[in-house]
Amino acid sequence: MIRKLEYSVMDVFAEKPLEGNPLAVFHDARSLSGDEMQALARETNLAETTFVLPSDDAEDERINGVQVRIFTTEEELPFAGHPTLGTATWLYSNHPTLRGAESITLRLKVGPITVRFEPCREGEHGVRATMKQNDPVFGKTHDRSEVAAALGLQVGDLSAEHEPQTVSTGMAFCIVPLRSIEVLRQLQISQREASAWLVKSDAKFFYCVAPTGQAEGPQWRARMQFYGGEDPATGSAAGCCISWFVRHGLVQSEAPVVIEQGIEILRPSRITAQANLENGEVRYVHVSGRTIPVAIGSFFLP
Repeated sequence: MIRKLEYSVMDVFAEKPLEGNPLAVFHDARSLSGDEMQALARETNLAETTFVLPSDDAEDERINGVQVRIFTTEEELPFAGHPTLGTATWLYSNHPTLRGAESITLRLKVGPITVRFEPCREGEHGVRATMKQNDPVFGKTHDRSEVAAALGLQVGDLSAEHEPQTVSTGMAFCIVPLRSIEVLRQLQISQREASAWLVKSDAKFFYCVAPTGQAEGPQWRARMQFYGGEDPATGSAAGCCISWFVRHGLVQSEAPVVIEQGIEILRPSRITAQANLENGEVRYVHVSGRTIPVAIGSFFLP
């Protein structure tokens, strides 16, 4: 018997269709094995693909959340930002009992993550949503010269004021502050050198950031190159990044910051992030953005 598997494509952290980071959301993956999910993620060939595992108990989903699994083309992830916002927004628009809910919780490998929704202003596309990430765990600080070599940069290309540091709100990123946006624009990470450094570190990926110098608009620009490609928008990394900013005094506690990403690969993305500093501890990490549905389709598997 042939299984028909319906999916939607959502552009996440997008200001209009065909921007941001595309995500494939499979509506009901209960018939799929983990290996089949991984194969479908390779088939979609997007940065991430999610698989909703709905329950027949609507009250349980309302209280405890909807189970979701997240895959890249290479592996399953415990948490990722744009898949969380994108999948929750699809549920907000389509779930039979959660449609239009004020908030929806996803049950991910990392634990429950709650997403809240707000209506877009007149003339805006899609749905604006905010996720509360886990409180950050600050890992090791790293030698600038070693990180520069792993990124194919000179040590002078990195910020002289702050060392790279690993931060995790569910996924560990090495936050690398660069000297200027010009350095960021020219970034071409050698995956062999970067992977060799990362496998020995406490970080999963690099997240490189630089100030835009703009009085208006996004204050920071970021890039995240991985698996030989580049991510247009990385919500999990943005949560780590705002945590790092607040801890080191680059951003005030509770101040919203706009991070732009994907500019260099023609997928402009806009991420808003903020975090609180309470008694020396960074807490209440929130990451926001807009999600726009752009496509629907079906796969047919035996």
